[in-house]
Amino acid sequence: MEQSPLSRAIKELEEELGVVLFARTTRSTRLTRAGALFLEHVPRVFAALQQARESVKAAANGFHGQLRVALSDGITPSRLPSLLALCRQEEPEVEIRLFEVPLSQQIKGLLDDLYDVGFAQSDEVGDGIVAAAVWSDPLMVAVPARHDLLKHKRIPLEEVLRFPLVLGDPQACEGHVRQIERVLRRVDMEPLVVERVASFDLMMTLVSAGFALGLAGAAHIAASREPGVVARPLAGRSPVLTTYLLRPAGEPLEMVTRFIDRVQAIESPEATRPSPSYPLDPPEEPKP
Repeated sequence: MEQSPLSRAIKELEEELGVVLFARTTRSTRLTRAGALFLEHVPRVFAALQQARESVKAAANGFHGQLRVALSDGITPSRLPSLLALCRQEEPEVEIRLFEVPLSQQIKGLLDDLYDVGFAQSDEVGDGIVAAAVWSDPLMVAVPARHDLLKHKRIPLEEVLRFPLVLGDPQACEGHVRQIERVLRRVDMEPLVVERVASFDLMMTLVSAGFALGLAGAAHIAASREPGVVARPLAGRSPVLTTYLLRPAGEPLEMVTRFIDRVQAIESPEATRPSPSYPLDPPEEPKP
């Protein structure tokens, strides 16, 4: 849009609202406090409008319903494909739409009816949201191949904290980071965190390169398929990472109830296999 019609549109909006949205000088233009408050609501308006468009397209393509699922903190790789396949098999007329968002955005979206249900690794979600634990995964140490720590079959946490760590970003992986921090607080040592990343794939890449150790769920380490990464459990009582299903409080829609039933049906997909896809108690590395 050219400057002139843009200026007119802003002026008309300010007149309609009865406030000044921009403080203008000869050198700069910045949002006023009223403008900043207005901006907070704008993304949700556009998101709702986009979802309306998608709903119309889904109906035109033969779908009779739409389930909006928010994903935060990463979701166990082995479970999401199984869940989506089960949904398609049992209710193919319902379109499943996935949204990868930070936890704070998921909570706002559930309260604002932008999402029907979501997954996160935190149950600290405030009023108006129901959080139910649905999945759990062993927490493992991602160790570079040929690292000194591989002499341990189960690695003491104190030994892990002697080395640099690459952990999740607190904004992108808020719930995951909270659970990891609770584990790290078990010992009175300050971790040396050299990098914060927004994805488990990048974490495993840095571990494989020998950059640092990582802490992640066993399935995420296995799914990365990085040849230079070895998974080891922590010594003592092995901690687990818990995934929660979030939904707005109140009586859920029938479509959401059926979705929850499917989530619970694949609570432990590895249990139906002859052997796990990752060693929970991996053997010692052969000595040269």
